[in-house]
Amino acid sequence: MNITPIKTTKDYEAALLEVENLWDAKPNTSEGDKLDILITLIEAYEEKNQPIDFPDSVAAIEYTMESRGLTRKDLEICIGSRARVSEILNHKRKLTLAMIKKLYTILKIPAAVLIQGV
Repeated sequence: MNITPIKTTKDYEAALLEVENLWDAKPNTSEGDKLDILITLIEAYEEKNQPIDFPDSVAAIEYTMESRGLTRKDLEICIGSRARVSEILNHKRKLTLAMIKKLYTILKIPAAVLIQGV
């Protein structure tokens, strides 16, 4: 088993290709162990070189609404009046700390995502 650190895009692409070839490897075999090690190396490389940014705070709110079947009216308890909800969702007003606390507490939207809208 010859595994080396993933340092370049070329190394990364080669590791992905090797994972594809080993995908059906049985656990607790040399091929299965190689697959586990390569996946760990790939994850570390991706975390370092291809970080995933948080979504826009409004996008997170809209996703939560859509996934839970909520309406703009349902947001009034967290954000305020119908007009205020509209301003937030149309990027005309920023979230306040009080709104963020309520969205986090009531809808369980991560505060780290919502703080970006401040």
